[in-house]
Amino acid sequence: MQRILTAALIWIALALPAAAQSREIEGVISGQIERFKADDFAGAFTFASPTIQGLFGTPDNFGMMVQRGYPMVHRPRDLRFLDLQEAPGGYSQIVEVEDMQGRRFLLRYDMIETGNGWKINGVSILPAPDVAT
Repeated sequence: MQRILTAALIWIALALPAAAQSREIEGVISGQIERFKADDFAGAFTFASPTIQGLFGTPDNFGMMVQRGYPMVHRPRDLRFLDLQEAPGGYSQIVEVEDMQGRRFLLRYDMIETGNGWKINGVSILPAPDVAT
């Protein structure tokens, strides 16, 4: 019984930091999407990593890229957080997004931790999973 209790306590101790990171990462992604929905590209830009900010230079350039390349993120109808996975240099958060036409997309948000908290270091559209018939 003591082994089971010890194993359970270890599992809880290890799971708590991951759960906290998950909430923080989900908050960053949700925050950026809320800014996109309000066309607040300057606010959305603050959630991007220094690398992404350097790549696009200005919030307007960043906003234009999102509007053209990721319209489902600019104006989502719904989103759902799926798996959080460890990745080199941080985490990858899988998010299911439904666009305004009802189409669903799987996105991988690459997250890095900076001195200013978690930042989005890239977003990739994942291929749709095969559906068995």
